[in-house]
Amino acid sequence: MTIGRVTQRMLTEGSLANLQRNLGHMASLQEQLSTGRVINRPSDNPTGTTAAMRIRTSVSDQGQYARNAQDGLGWLTQVDSTLDAVTTSVRRARDLALQGANTGAMGQQARDALAIEIDGVREQLLGQANASYLERPVFGGVTAGGQAYDSTGSWVGVAGAVNRRVADDVVVQVDVDGRTVFGDGAASVFAELDALATALRSGDTAGITASIDVLRTRENTVTGVRAAAGTRYQRIEQSAQAADDAKMSLANNLSSIENADLADTTVHLKMQEVAYQAALAATSRVMQPSLLDFLR
Repeated sequence: MTIGRVTQRMLTEGSLANLQRNLGHMASLQEQLSTGRVINRPSDNPTGTTAAMRIRTSVSDQGQYARNAQDGLGWLTQVDSTLDAVTTSVRRARDLALQGANTGAMGQQARDALAIEIDGVREQLLGQANASYLERPVFGGVTAGGQAYDSTGSWVGVAGAVNRRVADDVVVQVDVDGRTVFGDGAASVFAELDALATALRSGDTAGITASIDVLRTRENTVTGVRAAAGTRYQRIEQSAQAADDAKMSLANNLSSIENADLADTTVHLKMQEVAYQAALAATSRVMQPSLLDFLR
């Protein structure tokens, strides 16, 4: 049987190596306590670093989805409030038409006054048709201009939908094509109001009666478009909540990977300090004998 020789140098080097290793562990624990993080550099935990990078990317994506959703909600809020005002204006025009159709108690002078009010409603609707959000018309499609309709009631927007991505593979339209609400050219609500004002001024009872039915249809159209926009609003609102929840969940996962448990780390540091002090005491005894000790 071979017996290995243990020299004083070997004992000394082994003791110093163990001391250095214990001191390194203490330094690592102290760094974790001071930074509050388990991973301070990729070499601390390569696997955890990779996972943390992926989670950070996901957190960034969810944050962008949430911002997109908030922007989309702003668009659709503007659309909804405008369509509410449009419904009120169209209903008012229809009420005026009903008054004008009452030939028994309505003279021509009164009809002329109604026609003037109809002109005012038309101008009001024109302003509503050019409603904007962040300086972009919400009924103008993807136009770079500031208006969806010109003074003649013609649509001057650019066909196309304004969309917002609010989740993975979820894209929602946040604008409304003005032609589905106000029409365009001769088939627009502006032309319908012009025809009603002309009928009132000329005393054309048949024309006034026809305008009543036309405006009822227009009101129903606006109501339908508003309901569709409300559905999209709810969808974006749910997506925004889902993005916020996902972001919070991912942040918790990231914290569990990167952040240190301060109480647990403190206990480990105290244990390491005790071990280091014990190692120092043992090393001092190992390194104590010298040539003089053997010559006594």
